Amino acid sequence: MRGGSGGAVGVATLTAVALTLALAPPAAAEDPPGVPVSDEAPVELDGKSPQLRMRDGATLDAPRVIDIVQVVEDEAGEERREDSNAKTKFTLQAEVLFGRDSAELNSQANARIAEIAQEIDEQGSTEVNVYGFTDDLGSYEHGVTLSQERAEAVHAQMTKSLDDSGITFNIRGYSEDYPVASNATEDGRKKNRRVEVSFPRMNE
Repeated sequence: MRGGSGGAVGVATLTAVALTLALAPPAAAEDPPGVPVSDEAPVELDGKSPQLRMRDGATLDAPRVIDIVQVVEDEAGEERREDSNAKTKFTLQAEVLFGRDSAELNSQANARIAEIAQEIDEQGSTEVNVYGFTDDLGSYEHGVTLSQERAEAVHAQMTKSLDDSGITFNIRGYSEDYPVASNATEDGRKKNRRVEVSFPRMNE
């Protein structure tokens, strides 16, 4: 830089720039969430906390309904019902419906299945999922066969109680896939041996 008055002006100019940068507010992207970024004074609501302002150009996301799941289970854990905004699901342990390693419904199963069918009618559902599951004992192939036969048995009994014959059923046997508990204990294996019936909620 040249000396004389020109040099003095140059130094003063650089100093002013440095001060301007030091006093400038941080970039908008660094502002913490919820902190007003407007220069205007925040508006108080009923003398309480000030209203938070959105950054210029920001928009609100589309409103969404939070899907809250309500679960009801009997004390023994043999029967379970889950209700959400989207669907209802019943889970019955295999021992409630069948004998050991059997796909033949026991004498108490029909009443339980009829209650589920009544709920399907009340909801006006047109599609129902019936899924069977086993524990990990025995071969996987045997589990596929047994879980499929159990799902089909529940479906066959359910159709006897349904008013609408035009319902579409999805019937699957998943063997030991998708366990809900550990197969390391008999209590866990008992929970995994189950049949699930689910359907969308149509009438609110």
